[in-house]
Amino acid sequence: MGPDVPLLNDYKQEFFLKRFPQTVLGGPRFKLGYCAPPYIYVNQIILFLTPWVLGGVGTLMYQLGIMKDYYTAALSGGLMFVTALILQMTNLYAKQKTVTVERMQIQNTLTDEDEFEFSSCVGSETVKFIIPGKKYIINTVFHSLLAGVLCGLGTWYLLPNRITLLYSNIGGTVVIFVFGWVTICIGEYSLIVNTATETATFQALDTYEITALMRPFYIFVFIAVDLAHRLLVMFLISAGTAIASYFIPSTLGVILFMTGFGFILSLNLSEIGFAFKHTMISHLASSKSKNMHRGLRIQFGWREFIFYLTVLTFALIEASLLHQFAGFSSFSKASPQAIASYILMILLIIMWILREIQRVYLFGVFRNPFYPKDVRTVTVFMEKQRRLMKVGVVRRILLTLVSPFVMVAFLSLDRSLQNLHSVSVCIGFTRIFRMVWQNTENALLDIVVVSIAQMLVFNPDLWWNRNLDTGIRLLLVGILRDRLLQFVSKLQFAIAILLTSWTEKKQRRKSTATLITLNVVFFPILLTFVAISALLSSPLLPLFTLPVFLIGFPRPVRSWPGPVGATACVCSDTVYYQQMVPSLVVALQSALAAGSLGLSLPGSHYLCRFQDRLMWILVLEKGFTYCSVNIKGLELQETSCHAAEAHRVDEIFETAFEHQEHAKILSPNHHFGHILTPCTVLPVRLYSDARNVLSGIIDSHENLKHLKDDFIKVLVWMLVQYCYKKSKTWESPGKADKNKKGSFPVNQHSGAVERSRPLREEDSFSVDTIEDWTDDSDIFDLEPSGRMKNRKEPGQLGMTPKEHLAIPGSVETRSQNVPQEMSPEDKLYRAVVLGLPAVDKGKQQEVLPQVEFSCSYSELLSIPEEWRTAPVPSSKVNEMRQRFPEEWYHFILSQLDFFHLKEKPSNLLEDLMKDKALKDLYIHGVLSCCFGLFGLDNAVPAPSHVFRAYTGGIPWSVGLDWLTAKPELFQLALKAFRYTFKLMVDKASLGPVENFKELVNYLEEYENDWYIGLVSDLEWQEAVLQEKPYLFSLGHDPNMGIYTGRVLTLQELLVQVGKLNDEAVRGQWANLSWELLYATNDDEERYSIQAHPVLLRNLTVQAADPPLGYPVYSSELLHLPLF
Repeated sequence: MGPDVPLLNDYKQEFFLKRFPQTVLGGPRFKLGYCAPPYIYVNQIILFLTPWVLGGVGTLMYQLGIMKDYYTAALSGGLMFVTALILQMTNLYAKQKTVTVERMQIQNTLTDEDEFEFSSCVGSETVKFIIPGKKYIINTVFHSLLAGVLCGLGTWYLLPNRITLLYSNIGGTVVIFVFGWVTICIGEYSLIVNTATETATFQALDTYEITALMRPFYIFVFIAVDLAHRLLVMFLISAGTAIASYFIPSTLGVILFMTGFGFILSLNLSEIGFAFKHTMISHLASSKSKNMHRGLRIQFGWREFIFYLTVLTFALIEASLLHQFAGFSSFSKASPQAIASYILMILLIIMWILREIQRVYLFGVFRNPFYPKDVRTVTVFMEKQRRLMKVGVVRRILLTLVSPFVMVAFLSLDRSLQNLHSVSVCIGFTRIFRMVWQNTENALLDIVVVSIAQMLVFNPDLWWNRNLDTGIRLLLVGILRDRLLQFVSKLQFAIAILLTSWTEKKQRRKSTATLITLNVVFFPILLTFVAISALLSSPLLPLFTLPVFLIGFPRPVRSWPGPVGATACVCSDTVYYQQMVPSLVVALQSALAAGSLGLSLPGSHYLCRFQDRLMWILVLEKGFTYCSVNIKGLELQETSCHAAEAHRVDEIFETAFEHQEHAKILSPNHHFGHILTPCTVLPVRLYSDARNVLSGIIDSHENLKHLKDDFIKVLVWMLVQYCYKKSKTWESPGKADKNKKGSFPVNQHSGAVERSRPLREEDSFSVDTIEDWTDDSDIFDLEPSGRMKNRKEPGQLGMTPKEHLAIPGSVETRSQNVPQEMSPEDKLYRAVVLGLPAVDKGKQQEVLPQVEFSCSYSELLSIPEEWRTAPVPSSKVNEMRQRFPEEWYHFILSQLDFFHLKEKPSNLLEDLMKDKALKDLYIHGVLSCCFGLFGLDNAVPAPSHVFRAYTGGIPWSVGLDWLTAKPELFQLALKAFRYTFKLMVDKASLGPVENFKELVNYLEEYENDWYIGLVSDLEWQEAVLQEKPYLFSLGHDPNMGIYTGRVLTLQELLVQVGKLNDEAVRGQWANLSWELLYATNDDEERYSIQAHPVLLRNLTVQAADPPLGYPVYSSELLHLPLF
């Protein structure tokens, strides 16, 4: 990235210059991308000033003394309401007029996409352009009514006499009158005529036309504050006091009500409700429904229910007893409430120390001397972490059980609750009684601060003691604490942008020096912006992520609308996050409960890193013994920007966790000021990714020379295993009706039973056919004269004659040996084929040989009949007999147990080994697969052919065509070849295989613990989700000409976790929303998406919810029990 990357490209600059004046003025479009008639601009000016004219009528009536002020407001409001309805009806009429005949809009892609043709001043095109109209009839009426109310109140608010009486200055009256009516005109135009696109766009689509209400709402707020603030306050005070006094007349009832509901509302009510619903369904539904719901994760059971009920009971008893018998004394240094505050101070200090001692950096600045050094493996880390785990348990007990009860005691002893309760008491104490359980750490800090202030200020005449009760003091302290923390975080974010805009060379632009100078000169104004942003709890928006700061609009904690985890840019990498998230959640539970992640509040962001994986964690909700989070996974295919920031993240984590063996005690954090602060490491069960270059293995002539022999062995093993497993299904109880005893009959001979074999498919062209043709053959013979119809191979039964198709173009005659009863399809294919297209493969059928086994149980291991029809010459069969690993074949058979057979002879395995017919079947099966993958050539395969065979991308051949027509056999052959390749790699790495037993162990391990295939396979993703212990894939880099092996290993490894600056994330997301939804700056090379190693700008953009961001994984709302 260069420093002069444009903030907006030329097209977007033109678009922005058109949109921004429209936003400022509330909707009028005075700058178009094409030449428009003057009446377009004149009409918009007239409509913009119409509210002022209508309000001016009422103002003139009032100034002349003709009407009272409220009649004036009603007149102006009524006129505006009628005018608004007329404008909306005009739009509806224009739309109906052009329903049947629609003018073709001339689109000129070289100018702008919204060019219109106008025919007249009041033509339908002109009306629809200036007044787009509303989508819903109800909005037409409601917005018109609202426009009338706004104009009426604005007229009353801006009466010159009222303004003069307020300021006693003619000049000030004129200024307020003019700018006030301009403001009202802006709000009315946006509400009635044309709604401007707002800079505070929250979502891409405004389905319910809410944007039009934003500007009138702001105006109403200012007018309403001046009109009704006294009435509103008096009403709330009176109503609140009456309700509280009427329904809860005793102070003890108030205490019990606040304590009980404060605890209940701090629980995870959604999960409790889900658990209750599940329990009811399980009891009322059928067993089928029970099984259906059994897989759901239930985090609330009887243990949790008893615990919560016990805590609630003790809290109510404690609060009632202390309030009833010890709550009459005023606060003093020796009062019971003061003693409780001393205990709270001690608890705050202890818990703060126990929390910080578990993090790698103290305050984010100094290396924690108690944290384990040089942490790289799980076992070493867990041994060193054992003491800190005990510290975490102690802290969790103090936080969950001790601190809340002490705070309840402090509040119950407060003298404010002894008097007749007021609204302020209800509001303040209701809030703090809930915070005690929901946000214990912050509540503890607030109470300690109030206690210290109360001890230092004993003067009863001070407003702090005279006008404020303890509940309101805690409320004010809580607001101050929250806004102060936001202010500090926002200021750190602003300073980081200022400094890095110069110190990071790639961020340095031509305007950088000017912007820094302006920020330094106007630093008090910058502090004011930061303070206002903190007070409003709105993000500090850096425009284009430059040191140009604006106050953003308040946003929720998530910053994005829609349900949690509903959208993500799902790809093949998503499965790695899906696999690891359950284990990561378990590790997060322990870390959050112990406090090793620091103070986690709703809105806290964490970044996890392991190898090429980046997990973004957002805390959405937190309460008593639970925390709800959303976990996102970022892309694995690193771009240059992604890689630059990921490298800085790795550097920060390595400095904190891996390079501390010789570091000094309390060594400083060299990356202080970065938005990422390392916290701890978590043991997570996930896949480690190792990639190796296979040069010297796949191109080794010695390895490739043994590849075919190993393939034959692996294929024999796989075929035997396939047939053996299939035999178990044959002998299952549901299929044993052919043999009542459940075992294969000893006296049944496969050749003695006459049964009709189904006709099987065969290629229309075979090698055997070529070899058996002679020059003397008659093309009209049923078979070539050189073919022996009853040819026998050694060790095989006599074969029935095969039917062969004559040479293409010939006429096929009827044979007397053909059965008389034929299906219509068979008769069709016996027709004359002269001059017709080639017959489709699979339609040519043959009668397969009937194999006579010497062992009656050989049928159980027989290869399927359709796998014996490969078009291979007899010479290759003889050659394969010589190469066939007979000892290996016998060893495999000796490993079979046949436990599923109820009755079997003792010499079963010996009889199977002696059965030559069975062995010949496997010879044919192996030869068929070798012919499909390697052809008939005996040459050593080249590395490129090995790679193509591994990926299944072998060039077409007759053998491959036959093999792919048998999908099950093809998959077995492909799987066998992949196992063979993996075996070759293991032999080259670990040494040769010593004996058959070791080879079987290799193959069984591949079968049970490995998935060997391609990353692009669907089975690869399924294997990851099923958590296969190992996965292997072969790859090729065409640019470098090298072959690579990728191994995924499932194991428990350490994932590094760091906490992000929350306000830095919120600010960058606010700019992202503004830039994409308002400025529509979606250029992939825009400045604000380029790498920023300190702000992690590219990663932060990725982590936003789609369509603005593009995480490859986003979890649903995850509830983490911290019980």
